[in-house]
Amino acid sequence: MDVLKIAAVIVCAYFLGAIPFGYLVGRLKGINIREHGSGNIGFTNVWRVLGFKIGLVVLFCDGLKGWLACFVGFQLFGEWGALIGGIVAILGHSFSCFIGFKGGKGIATGGGMLLYMSPPTLIVLISLVAIVCFTIRYMSIGSILAAFLAPFTLYVFGASPVYVFGIIPAAAYVIYLHIPNIKRLMNGTENKLSFGKKKMDQ
Repeated sequence: MDVLKIAAVIVCAYFLGAIPFGYLVGRLKGINIREHGSGNIGFTNVWRVLGFKIGLVVLFCDGLKGWLACFVGFQLFGEWGALIGGIVAILGHSFSCFIGFKGGKGIATGGGMLLYMSPPTLIVLISLVAIVCFTIRYMSIGSILAAFLAPFTLYVFGASPVYVFGIIPAAAYVIYLHIPNIKRLMNGTENKLSFGKKKMDQ
């Protein structure tokens, strides 16, 4: 039955998304990442606290969660399944049952979702984020712009209408999670990325 398939997609996608790789990697390094930097378990905070290479590991793993959720969803329920899987994985990442229903902001997991739906879209948006990061050094601005432009970029590259319009609530949710960053940007207190030697916050 379709209802059972959708339920299976939701359950699988949630538990995939809920795996807190940033937290787990931090523990392997002997720290609780939630007690350092911004306290976020995502790639950016891991980068700031533990360095770029370890941050890349978290970026890859969090992205893989989104891709796998879409893959499983598509196998069970086609394009709608892939869409539901990706969205639920982002929700699982931001409300992980493994760390008290807290988590990250879903950018990397959303990136994995876009990789499944349209690799060219992801390449363009990653390029945009990289340009922003290396010029003005605000990851939050790059992330917000990428989320905002995701539906338009999917459309330009001829993605399925299910993906083009279905990605809108996911993009809106990711932007919503960045409201604290937007407030800090407006107040001039948002942290910039540093490309020098890492320095763990004590």
